[in-house]
Amino acid sequence: MAATETDAIGRAFATAPGRAALMPYLMGGFPTIEGSKEVGYAYADGGADLVELGVPFSDPLADGPVIHAAGTDALRAGATLGGVLGVCEAIAPRVPVVLMCYTNLVLAQRAVDAGASGLIVPDLPLEESGAVLEACDAAGLSLVPLVAPTSPDERLARIGAQARGFLYTVSVTGTTGERTSGRDAFAPILARAHACTSVPVALGFGIGTPDQAAAAADAGADGVIIGSRLVRAVAESPESPSAVRDLVAGFSEALRA
Repeated sequence: MAATETDAIGRAFATAPGRAALMPYLMGGFPTIEGSKEVGYAYADGGADLVELGVPFSDPLADGPVIHAAGTDALRAGATLGGVLGVCEAIAPRVPVVLMCYTNLVLAQRAVDAGASGLIVPDLPLEESGAVLEACDAAGLSLVPLVAPTSPDERLARIGAQARGFLYTVSVTGTTGERTSGRDAFAPILARAHACTSVPVALGFGIGTPDQAAAAADAGADGVIIGSRLVRAVAESPESPSAVRDLVAGFSEALRA
């Protein structure tokens, strides 16, 4: 297995200046392909350690209303897989990129050629992941699995054992989206995830404020993933990437405090 892309993720977690690595989510092609590149640059300028780059899809089962709407707008504006890989290619020299897509869009070698370091496939069950994992390993691409609060211990152990790059730990049941509660559950969820894997553990879903990000780091997260809050900011100010940069800087500062 080639190690370059996996090493990029590992280095990002190991050298993050805060208590946890900061991983903001970017919807590729939203508000436009060029606009999403500018948002990616703003994330890097704001202190992102990695970027999760979403590929818009017509039936995104894991996405809440904010990210779903952004994906729909991106598709309506003409975003394609090739265009989003172009966004990846533009951002990857500045910050490691982990692609988030659905199974019928998985093309491991094209992702690597675009500079991606990892791949998140939320609708890929453990039982059907063998071929995709083999393809990612062959290409040097980290296949990052997800675990949920409801995952049984035996299933957690099997998923954690084959995790590459990091283990994406979902903080709440349901789809993505900002939440005002749930931080009391961070520690037990993270403890179970750490116990089942040797790779870093990143917490996502429902984290929308710097205080929540800091609470996730305090609870043991190696990385914190911010999605809907930043996508909403892009929708509110599509011509002003600096507003998103400032938001990311606020999360970064919270993790360094």
